[in-house]
Amino acid sequence: MLLTESFHDQLTEDGAFLRAERRLDTELVDKIILQLNRIYPQILTDKEATKFRNLDVPTCVRLGELLMHLQGKGEEACREFYRALHLHVEDVYYSLPTRLRLRDSADPLTYPTSAYKQRQVMNDKGPFFFLGCFSITVGMALVYYYGEAKMAGGSRALGMAALGLTQKAREVLIWYTEESLIK
Repeated sequence: MLLTESFHDQLTEDGAFLRAERRLDTELVDKIILQLNRIYPQILTDKEATKFRNLDVPTCVRLGELLMHLQGKGEEACREFYRALHLHVEDVYYSLPTRLRLRDSADPLTYPTSAYKQRQVMNDKGPFFFLGCFSITVGMALVYYYGEAKMAGGSRALGMAALGLTQKAREVLIWYTEESLIK
């Protein structure tokens, strides 16, 4: 979105998205209409608000007619529609094509889109790599657990590991190593 792009132009571009958006249900469209009517009666009169709140007409049709009406009213009406949309349905407002384009632009105050993609990819190895690592870890734990009685230094290493732990954990590990040395 360019800085010189008007709200009227933005509403023209966002209109198709708004009419197809399922999150804009009857209740939310009514809230927007009522805000425009009560706060800005010069934009939406009582008669016009009643017309756009007619429940016999499907919500997407009413919303389309409202958008056309606001575009006919001018720049100020379009700006106030965006303000009402932002106030009542913030997630839809930030999903608008013009807002997404603004966010994804090369604005120095935002992250580039490649930063978003890189941050989401944590491991490109796939699920089999994870299962392999997990299997190796479980195997090592089983060997350590069942082979500890046969290894002479295993219990001493466990006692040395207690040095960096809290008092309760240290007592349990030292008790365990003493018991294994007595046997």
